[in-house]
Amino acid sequence: MFSNNMMLAQLLQDMQDPEMMREAQKMMNDPAFQARMKQITERPEFKESMTKAQEMMKDEDKVKELEEQMKERVKEGEKQLEEFKKMSLEREQQEVEDGDDGDVKPAAAGSETLKKKKNQKPKTSSKKKGKGKK
Repeated sequence: MFSNNMMLAQLLQDMQDPEMMREAQKMMNDPAFQARMKQITERPEFKESMTKAQEMMKDEDKVKELEEQMKERVKEGEKQLEEFKKMSLEREQQEVEDGDDGDVKPAAAGSETLKKKKNQKPKTSSKKKGKGKK
């Protein structure tokens, strides 16, 4: 349901939200987060990836190509995000119109059975009878 382009567009929107950025700053100031990031950045795979990225950034043509690809991905992601939000809103409106509040409603024929179960005492043990006895 969620594409990478859509998640990218959502990330860019979130980065414009001051509250979201305050929360991100809190997370980055957390010593546990900093320790985890240190572990990640010390891995050879990470260092190799960063070296490749730096080399790629030296090629102006490659940078322009990547920028264009990114712009297209963001544009597509924004379109998908808007469609998703529209569908979600329509679904919520339909649920309100139908009187559906998200709860599972019993079928008319089975409602008596459900009422009886409501009045039953809750089970206090999950042990199965007969287990462990010889």
